[in-house]
Amino acid sequence: MSTPTPPGDRIAKVLSRAGVASRRVAERMIEAGRVTVNGRKIDSPALNVTDRDKIAVDGKPIAAPEPARLWLYHKPTGLVTTDRDEKGRATIYDDLPEEMPRVMSVGRLDLNSEGLLLLTNDGGIKRKLELPATGWLRKYRVRINGRPRDEDFAPLRQGLTVEGETFQPMIVSLDRQQGANAWVTVSLREGKNREIRRAMEDLGFTVNRLIRVSYGPFQLGQLKPGAVEEVRRRVMRDQLGLEPEDGEPAPLKRKRPAKGARGGAGKPPAKPFDPAPGKTRAASDGGGPGKRGGTPHNRPKRRS
Repeated sequence: MSTPTPPGDRIAKVLSRAGVASRRVAERMIEAGRVTVNGRKIDSPALNVTDRDKIAVDGKPIAAPEPARLWLYHKPTGLVTTDRDEKGRATIYDDLPEEMPRVMSVGRLDLNSEGLLLLTNDGGIKRKLELPATGWLRKYRVRINGRPRDEDFAPLRQGLTVEGETFQPMIVSLDRQQGANAWVTVSLREGKNREIRRAMEDLGFTVNRLIRVSYGPFQLGQLKPGAVEEVRRRVMRDQLGLEPEDGEPAPLKRKRPAKGARGGAGKPPAKPFDPAPGKTRAASDGGGPGKRGGTPHNRPKRRS
């Protein structure tokens, strides 16, 4: 017979939810002998604890676990996605508002990349969103130097290997040519280190701008560079399939409207991020719907 699972949660998860550190860092703190449970020092993270256990780090009781939260952050270029940088470069944490609690990034964007970065205070949510098994599509607007043809991207759509590392097939569309550069939309379901840049370089193109515009159901929209916006708890819970927190009402099951019926009055979908705000669709990098203008031949005709 199998041994029943002890009640409660792993100690490292509890420390992470309490805002002490990420689960991985918490495990190292435990191994270093900095954590006690009910007055006894522990040296292994293989321990389940409950609300009745008294946990302390460096002799100080930990705070009560915070509810799981999620934020959208528009990462500007020039910031690294790490707590501390060995080269002394500015990090995203230097840019976040002071009132923000301790958060972890879901995945990364490299120094020269910009756009949507998800932030959370919960290590379990972080891991869930980063797993390739989650299958969420990450979409990027990419500017490359050169004059590509649509067929040039066939290797990306089929999947290619660069320096011994295999990249899964990508969804690629050639949007428009803009002088010496071209704008391309690239979507993928797992993001390896500098994957799009390396894949484009393998085809002979240099990426000179890369913007993540969505991560699964979460959109960058018109969020300004450096701005942070918290995802409403109900939206986060519904999208991630989370159980309600203690004391939080269970989600209402909404009936699907009858075919042909108008949708309810909800929050309109976010407009796509436009890297060249203020310009018309034709004058920008491809822009998004909702921007008026365009060339005379595709502008709607007035009715007389």
